[in-house]
Amino acid sequence: MIDNARTRVTEWRFAVKGDNTGWHTHEYDYVVVPLFTGSLQIKLASGETIISPMQNGVPYYRDLGVEHDVINTNDFECAFIEVEFLETPPAK
Repeated sequence: MIDNARTRVTEWRFAVKGDNTGWHTHEYDYVVVPLFTGSLQIKLASGETIISPMQNGVPYYRDLGVEHDVINTNDFECAFIEVEFLETPPAK
């Protein structure tokens, strides 16, 4: 959606239950804004699996370095917007 020197905005859409992002590591701090109310399964690099509740329009923040696979656990299509902060703006 947006990809410039400072910010990357991506919409992730899962059409059916079981769709996933695939394993990835976040190289930047980021914010996620769910576009649905439900839950997502998160598989972590440690081997732990958690169920993360989502509320439509309620954002959450994560620091860089997160390694995971995100899986749709809902019986409906769901999506979220991910905003990554690629660069710190210069001081004014």
